[in-house]
Amino acid sequence: MAAGELADRFPVSRPAVSRHLRVLREAGLVTARAEGKRRLYALDLRPLREIDEWLEPYRDLWARRLDALDTEIARGRRARRTGDGA
Repeated sequence: MAAGELADRFPVSRPAVSRHLRVLREAGLVTARAEGKRRLYALDLRPLREIDEWLEPYRDLWARRLDALDTEIARGRRARRTGDGA
């Protein structure tokens, strides 16, 4: 997809989209190829897969911790509603 096409999908300026694409390209997350006067960008999933694989051992741990946090937040909300500040 061309930078202009991408920019049309987001509420930011075309120069901002171009800057983001440059950063993503430098990070290896997108590839760019010239087609006439246009530069077409494509997402490169390989680095994202590497991150996904690296994060895999931590998913269960974080899921449990986030579930516990959600429980505590709900408990706090109930306590505020009932006036039970204990």
